[in-house]
Amino acid sequence: MANTSHPQIPQIVYSRVSKKLMEGELFIRQHVLDYIISGTSEVYFNGQKHIFTAGDFRFAIKNRLSKFVKQPSPAGEYRSISICIDQDTLLELKEQFKPDGAIPSEKKDNVFLLNPNPLFKDYIDSLLPYVSHSKQIKDELMKVKIKEAVLIFLAVNPELKNLLFDFSEPGKIDLQAYMEEHFQYNGNLQQFAYLTGRSLSTFKRDFAKIYHTTPSRWLLQKRLEEAHYLLKEKQARASDVYLEVGFKDYAHFFVSFKKTFGLTPSMV
Repeated sequence: MANTSHPQIPQIVYSRVSKKLMEGELFIRQHVLDYIISGTSEVYFNGQKHIFTAGDFRFAIKNRLSKFVKQPSPAGEYRSISICIDQDTLLELKEQFKPDGAIPSEKKDNVFLLNPNPLFKDYIDSLLPYVSHSKQIKDELMKVKIKEAVLIFLAVNPELKNLLFDFSEPGKIDLQAYMEEHFQYNGNLQQFAYLTGRSLSTFKRDFAKIYHTTPSRWLLQKRLEEAHYLLKEKQARASDVYLEVGFKDYAHFFVSFKKTFGLTPSMV
Protein backbone atom coordinates (compact mmCIF):
# COMPACT_ATOMS: atom_id res chain seq x y z
CA MET A 1 0.00 0.00 0.00
CA ALA A 2 1.41 3.39 -0.91
CA ASN A 3 2.22 5.94 1.76
CA THR A 4 0.29 8.84 0.27
CA SER A 5 1.40 12.00 2.01
CA HIS A 6 -0.13 14.61 -0.28
CA PRO A 7 -3.73 14.41 -1.53
CA GLN A 8 -3.04 16.20 -4.82
CA ILE A 9 -0.06 14.22 -6.11
CA PRO A 10 -1.04 11.48 -8.59
CA GLN A 11 0.84 8.24 -8.04
CA ILE A 12 0.91 4.69 -9.32
CA VAL A 13 3.16 2.62 -7.06
CA TYR A 14 4.55 -0.83 -7.82
CA SER A 15 5.67 -2.83 -4.76
CA ARG A 16 7.96 -5.85 -5.02
CA VAL A 17 9.59 -7.46 -1.96
CA SER A 18 11.10 -10.89 -1.37
CA LYS A 19 10.99 -10.95 2.44
CA LYS A 20 8.36 -10.16 5.04
CA LEU A 21 8.10 -6.41 5.47
CA MET A 22 6.32 -4.44 8.17
CA GLU A 23 5.54 -1.01 6.75
CA GLY A 24 4.49 0.37 10.10
CA GLU A 25 1.50 2.64 9.94
CA LEU A 26 0.38 4.58 6.94
CA PHE A 27 -1.53 7.83 7.14
CA ILE A 28 -3.43 7.69 3.86
CA ARG A 29 -4.33 11.16 2.57
CA GLN A 30 -5.75 9.87 -0.74
CA HIS A 31 -8.17 7.12 -1.58
CA VAL A 32 -6.15 4.17 -2.88
CA LEU A 33 -7.04 1.27 -5.17
CA ASP A 34 -4.67 -1.62 -4.59
CA TYR A 35 -4.28 -4.94 -6.43
CA ILE A 36 -2.24 -7.82 -4.97
CA ILE A 37 -0.43 -9.70 -7.73
CA SER A 38 1.29 -12.25 -5.48
CA GLY A 39 1.80 -12.87 -1.79
CA THR A 40 -0.34 -11.85 1.18
CA SER A 41 -1.04 -8.54 2.88
CA GLU A 42 -2.01 -8.21 6.53
CA VAL A 43 -3.75 -4.99 7.53
CA TYR A 44 -4.35 -3.92 11.13
CA PHE A 45 -6.95 -1.35 12.17
CA ASN A 46 -9.63 -1.00 14.86
CA GLY A 47 -7.85 -3.69 16.88
CA GLN A 48 -8.29 -6.39 14.25
CA LYS A 49 -6.21 -8.11 11.59
CA HIS A 50 -7.50 -8.39 8.02
CA ILE A 51 -5.83 -10.64 5.46
CA PHE A 52 -5.79 -10.03 1.71
CA THR A 53 -4.35 -12.45 -0.83
CA ALA A 54 -3.23 -12.59 -4.47
CA GLY A 55 -6.00 -11.53 -6.83
CA ASP A 56 -7.68 -9.24 -4.31
CA PHE A 57 -8.61 -5.76 -5.43
CA ARG A 58 -9.09 -3.52 -2.39
CA PHE A 59 -9.96 0.06 -1.56
CA ALA A 60 -8.32 2.14 1.19
CA ILE A 61 -10.25 5.15 2.48
CA LYS A 62 -8.41 8.43 2.88
CA ASN A 63 -7.70 10.01 6.28
CA ARG A 64 -7.39 6.70 8.11
CA LEU A 65 -4.52 5.10 10.06
CA SER A 66 -3.69 1.45 9.36
CA LYS A 67 -0.70 -0.90 9.70
CA PHE A 68 0.42 -3.07 6.79
CA VAL A 69 2.56 -6.20 6.57
CA LYS A 70 3.68 -7.54 3.19
CA GLN A 71 4.18 -11.31 3.16
CA PRO A 72 5.79 -12.91 0.07
CA SER A 73 4.37 -16.16 -1.29
CA PRO A 74 6.40 -19.31 -0.46
CA ALA A 75 9.70 -19.13 -2.38
CA GLY A 76 8.35 -16.09 -4.18
CA GLU A 77 7.66 -12.38 -3.84
CA TYR A 78 5.05 -9.96 -2.67
CA ARG A 79 3.93 -7.80 -5.59
CA SER A 80 1.18 -5.23 -5.80
CA ILE A 81 0.10 -2.12 -7.68
CA SER A 82 -1.42 0.86 -5.86
CA ILE A 83 -3.32 3.62 -7.66
CA CYS A 84 -3.49 6.75 -5.50
CA ILE A 85 -6.48 8.83 -6.51
CA ASP A 86 -5.50 12.48 -6.34
CA GLN A 87 -8.02 15.18 -5.48
CA ASP A 88 -7.57 17.07 -8.76
CA THR A 89 -8.77 14.04 -10.72
CA LEU A 90 -11.80 13.68 -8.48
CA LEU A 91 -12.65 17.38 -8.74
CA GLU A 92 -12.45 17.12 -12.52
CA LEU A 93 -14.96 14.25 -12.51
CA LYS A 94 -17.22 15.55 -9.76
CA GLU A 95 -19.75 17.27 -12.04
CA GLN A 96 -20.04 14.17 -14.20
CA PHE A 97 -20.76 11.99 -11.17
CA LYS A 98 -22.54 14.25 -8.73
CA PRO A 99 -22.84 12.74 -5.23
CA ASP A 100 -26.39 11.89 -4.15
CA GLY A 101 -27.01 14.26 -1.27
CA ALA A 102 -25.16 13.86 2.01
CA ILE A 103 -22.31 11.42 2.44
CA PRO A 104 -23.81 8.17 3.78
CA SER A 105 -23.28 7.50 7.47
CA GLU A 106 -22.53 3.80 6.92
CA LYS A 107 -19.25 2.92 8.59
CA LYS A 108 -16.73 1.42 6.19
CA ASP A 109 -13.57 -0.43 7.14
CA ASN A 110 -10.32 1.46 6.57
CA VAL A 111 -9.47 -1.05 3.85
CA PHE A 112 -12.08 -3.30 2.26
CA LEU A 113 -12.35 -5.82 -0.55
CA LEU A 114 -13.95 -4.87 -3.86
CA ASN A 115 -15.95 -7.40 -5.83
CA PRO A 116 -13.89 -9.05 -8.61
CA ASN A 117 -14.51 -7.75 -12.10
CA PRO A 118 -12.75 -8.35 -15.46
CA LEU A 119 -12.42 -4.59 -15.99
CA PHE A 120 -10.16 -4.30 -12.95
CA LYS A 121 -7.91 -7.14 -14.07
CA ASP A 122 -7.64 -5.79 -17.63
CA TYR A 123 -6.72 -2.39 -16.21
CA ILE A 124 -3.93 -3.87 -14.06
CA ASP A 125 -2.63 -5.83 -17.06
CA SER A 126 -2.38 -2.55 -18.98
CA LEU A 127 -0.18 -1.07 -16.22
CA LEU A 128 2.25 -3.97 -15.83
CA PRO A 129 4.40 -3.19 -18.91
CA TYR A 130 5.09 0.27 -17.46
CA VAL A 131 5.76 -0.61 -13.81
CA SER A 132 7.28 -4.09 -13.85
CA HIS A 133 10.44 -3.02 -15.66
CA SER A 134 11.06 0.11 -13.57
CA LYS A 135 9.84 2.36 -16.35
CA GLN A 136 8.78 5.86 -15.37
CA ILE A 137 5.20 6.66 -16.33
CA LYS A 138 5.02 10.09 -17.92
CA ASP A 139 2.93 12.66 -16.06
CA GLU A 140 0.23 12.98 -18.72
CA LEU A 141 -0.12 9.21 -19.05
CA MET A 142 -0.20 8.92 -15.25
CA LYS A 143 -3.17 11.28 -15.11
CA VAL A 144 -4.98 9.36 -17.85
CA LYS A 145 -4.45 6.00 -16.15
CA ILE A 146 -5.62 7.30 -12.76
CA LYS A 147 -8.73 8.77 -14.35
CA GLU A 148 -9.33 5.42 -16.05
CA ALA A 149 -9.10 3.70 -12.65
CA VAL A 150 -11.72 6.07 -11.20
CA LEU A 151 -14.08 5.51 -14.13
CA ILE A 152 -13.80 1.73 -13.79
CA PHE A 153 -14.30 1.98 -10.04
CA LEU A 154 -17.50 4.00 -10.52
CA ALA A 155 -18.79 1.69 -13.25
CA VAL A 156 -18.34 -1.36 -11.02
CA ASN A 157 -19.15 0.23 -7.64
CA PRO A 158 -21.68 3.04 -8.26
CA GLU A 159 -22.94 2.69 -4.67
CA LEU A 160 -19.58 4.03 -3.43
CA LYS A 161 -19.83 7.28 -5.40
CA ASN A 162 -20.57 9.45 -2.36
CA LEU A 163 -17.61 7.98 -0.48
CA LEU A 164 -15.23 8.62 -3.36
CA PHE A 165 -16.29 12.25 -3.81
CA ASP A 166 -16.25 13.18 -0.14
CA PHE A 167 -13.94 16.22 0.02
CA SER A 168 -14.67 17.11 3.65
CA GLU A 169 -11.86 17.47 6.16
CA PRO A 170 -11.98 15.42 9.38
CA GLY A 171 -14.35 17.08 11.86
CA LYS A 172 -13.56 17.76 15.49
CA ILE A 173 -14.01 14.52 17.41
CA ASP A 174 -13.51 13.14 20.92
CA LEU A 175 -9.74 13.49 21.34
CA GLN A 176 -9.43 11.14 24.32
CA ALA A 177 -11.37 8.33 22.66
CA TYR A 178 -9.34 8.67 19.47
CA MET A 179 -5.97 8.67 21.21
CA GLU A 180 -6.84 5.68 23.40
CA GLU A 181 -7.72 3.73 20.25
CA HIS A 182 -4.84 4.92 18.05
CA PHE A 183 -1.85 5.48 20.37
CA GLN A 184 0.01 2.51 18.87
CA TYR A 185 0.23 4.22 15.49
CA ASN A 186 3.49 6.08 15.12
CA GLY A 187 1.96 9.11 13.47
CA ASN A 188 3.37 12.53 14.14
CA LEU A 189 1.49 15.14 16.16
CA GLN A 190 0.43 17.05 13.06
CA GLN A 191 -1.31 13.92 11.78
CA PHE A 192 -3.06 13.27 15.08
CA ALA A 193 -4.18 16.89 15.18
CA TYR A 194 -5.53 16.74 11.63
CA LEU A 195 -7.36 13.46 12.19
CA THR A 196 -9.07 14.78 15.32
CA GLY A 197 -10.16 17.94 13.50
CA ARG A 198 -7.82 20.39 15.22
CA SER A 199 -4.93 22.69 14.53
CA LEU A 200 -1.68 21.56 16.13
CA SER A 201 -1.88 24.26 18.81
CA THR A 202 -5.49 23.39 19.67
CA PHE A 203 -4.63 19.69 19.76
CA LYS A 204 -1.83 20.30 22.27
CA ARG A 205 -4.02 22.55 24.40
CA ASP A 206 -6.96 20.12 24.45
CA PHE A 207 -4.59 17.23 25.14
CA ALA A 208 -3.07 18.98 28.15
CA LYS A 209 -6.53 19.62 29.61
CA ILE A 210 -7.34 15.91 29.44
CA TYR A 211 -4.05 14.24 30.31
CA HIS A 212 -2.10 16.99 32.13
CA THR A 213 1.05 16.20 30.16
CA THR A 214 2.37 16.60 26.64
CA PRO A 215 1.27 14.29 23.79
CA SER A 216 4.84 13.03 23.28
CA ARG A 217 5.29 12.01 26.93
CA TRP A 218 1.87 10.39 27.09
CA LEU A 219 2.41 8.45 23.86
CA LEU A 220 5.78 7.13 25.03
CA GLN A 221 4.39 5.99 28.41
CA LYS A 222 1.25 4.48 26.88
CA ARG A 223 3.24 2.50 24.31
CA LEU A 224 5.67 1.22 26.94
CA GLU A 225 2.82 0.10 29.20
CA GLU A 226 1.20 -1.74 26.31
CA ALA A 227 4.52 -3.36 25.42
CA HIS A 228 5.00 -4.51 29.04
CA TYR A 229 1.52 -6.03 29.04
CA LEU A 230 2.10 -7.89 25.77
CA LEU A 231 5.48 -9.20 26.89
CA LYS A 232 4.29 -10.35 30.33
CA GLU A 233 0.71 -11.47 29.74
CA LYS A 234 0.80 -12.57 26.10
CA GLN A 235 4.38 -13.88 26.00
CA ALA A 236 4.95 -11.82 22.87
CA ARG A 237 8.42 -11.43 21.37
CA ALA A 238 10.20 -8.13 21.91
CA SER A 239 11.20 -8.11 18.24
CA ASP A 240 7.50 -8.02 17.32
CA VAL A 241 6.18 -5.89 20.17
CA TYR A 242 8.16 -2.72 19.50
CA LEU A 243 6.57 -2.30 16.06
CA GLU A 244 3.13 -3.32 17.26
CA VAL A 245 2.99 -0.62 19.95
CA GLY A 246 4.31 2.18 17.73
CA PHE A 247 8.11 2.36 17.98
CA LYS A 248 10.02 2.78 14.74
CA ASP A 249 13.30 1.22 15.86
CA TYR A 250 14.23 -1.40 18.44
CA ALA A 251 17.11 0.57 19.99
CA HIS A 252 14.80 3.41 21.08
CA PHE A 253 12.30 0.90 22.44
CA PHE A 254 15.00 -1.03 24.35
CA VAL A 255 16.49 2.05 26.04
CA SER A 256 13.09 3.56 26.91
CA PHE A 257 11.76 0.26 28.28
CA LYS A 258 14.78 -0.34 30.50
CA LYS A 259 14.71 3.24 31.80
CA THR A 260 11.01 2.97 32.69
CA PHE A 261 10.80 -0.54 34.13
CA GLY A 262 14.38 -1.24 35.19
CA LEU A 263 14.38 -4.38 33.05
CA THR A 264 15.23 -5.18 29.46
CA PRO A 265 12.29 -6.41 27.32
CA SER A 266 13.69 -9.95 27.32
CA MET A 267 13.70 -10.04 31.14
CA VAL A 268 9.96 -9.49 31.57
